[in-house]
Amino acid sequence: MQPLRLIASAALCAVTAACASGPKPTEQLARAHTLVEEAEKSQAQRYAPADLQRARDELQLADAANGNGKYDIARSDAESASVDADLASARASEGEARRAANDARQSNAVLEHEEQTPGAPAVRPQDLQQYPSASPPPSTPPGSVPPAQVLPPDQSAPPPQPQSDPEQSALPRQGAVP
Repeated sequence: MQPLRLIASAALCAVTAACASGPKPTEQLARAHTLVEEAEKSQAQRYAPADLQRARDELQLADAANGNGKYDIARSDAESASVDADLASARASEGEARRAANDARQSNAVLEHEEQTPGAPAVRPQDLQQYPSASPPPSTPPGSVPPAQVLPPDQSAPPPQPQSDPEQSALPRQGAVP
């Protein structure tokens, strides 16, 4: 009977150790909570709602497992929540960057249109001093609008060239012999 008790108690110890193995995942949980909060403050709800929701769900599972003493599961879920929250934040940053690039592209297109419109005022360097400087890209990517020409302060915009009218060119010039 004694060997049977010894085997039963060993099995009980093994099961207990498997359920609560390792220390509490305090660091992992704190990090996951912080990353999920940062993702919620960013535009993740707009640009990566599925990633943000998955991070929230995994964090909830991690908290529940931690409360039940299942530290390995809690640690794993907390790490998964951290990765998904980080991914949601990265996608939110990418979405914001794309939006800003699109806004800049549209502004450039408006400036290009104004530059090509006769009688539109030229952009001068002193007009640009009120805006923060930015270095132009090394080359214009395909499909984008090239930067507008900026004139030096001592020059004015060249007058628009008159359009040739086919009817006027058919008329004889003054002083010309027919």
